[in-house]
Amino acid sequence: MPASTLQPSLAIWERTIQPSRKSLDASAARALLELRLSKRDLDRADALAVKASQRALTAAEAEEMESYRSVATALEFLKSKARRSLAAKF
Repeated sequence: MPASTLQPSLAIWERTIQPSRKSLDASAARALLELRLSKRDLDRADALAVKASQRALTAAEAEEMESYRSVATALEFLKSKARRSLAAKF
């Protein structure tokens, strides 16, 4: 996703992480690939998604859901960088 279409915080994350740059060593890349949202967080995000599909989110829940999206996107930037770094090593 181009940085111009990202939320400002996600665009900052993308510029910071630079997922297309292959600069991680193999052990760091593998460690990043192990990062996951907890079951509790996944369950909460799923519950919020259900409420969103029913148009029943409160303002606080909508903000919480956006936080989950932001964290998940940043995590994917990190994992993308990790995969590219590992691919460059082999």
